[in-house]
Amino acid sequence: MAEQVDVLVTVLCGLVILLGVVGSAVQVLPGPVLVAVATLVWALVQQTWIGWTAFAVAALVLAGGQVLEWLLAGRVLVRAKIPRATVLLAALAGVVGFFVVPVVGLPLFFVGALFLVELARLRTVGAAWPSTVTALKAVGILVLVELASSLVAASAWGLAVAGTYLL
Repeated sequence: MAEQVDVLVTVLCGLVILLGVVGSAVQVLPGPVLVAVATLVWALVQQTWIGWTAFAVAALVLAGGQVLEWLLAGRVLVRAKIPRATVLLAALAGVVGFFVVPVVGLPLFFVGALFLVELARLRTVGAAWPSTVTALKAVGILVLVELASSLVAASAWGLAVAGTYLL
């Protein structure tokens, strides 16, 4: 019975980790949080050095990814003199857009709001558009780093699962 519970928890945690990786790619769900929590739950159930090592690796990689996101994307925004508030307002508009126009609303509202905020700030389309493109590049960096860190953390968990059930 205990082995069945272990297998069930492993499958459920694997599904949550998969959901977290997808969330990191599409930025609808908090991907790194889902991956970290699922890895922690799995380690708590396993109570083995392999489980705790997988969690430690996942937590360090995900935390490092978050720091790297802010450093890299922040550098792009600072160099282009784009306020973080611009990206924050665009992100909020994207969330609203997700519910107003399912699936396509998030990117449409995000880009639209980003452009409009920059237009209001810079006063000309000629200045707002390059600024918008630069901010989108910064967001692209965020997505890529988050996806990469989530994939590495998921791989650490996958190796731990293989080690647990194959050894």
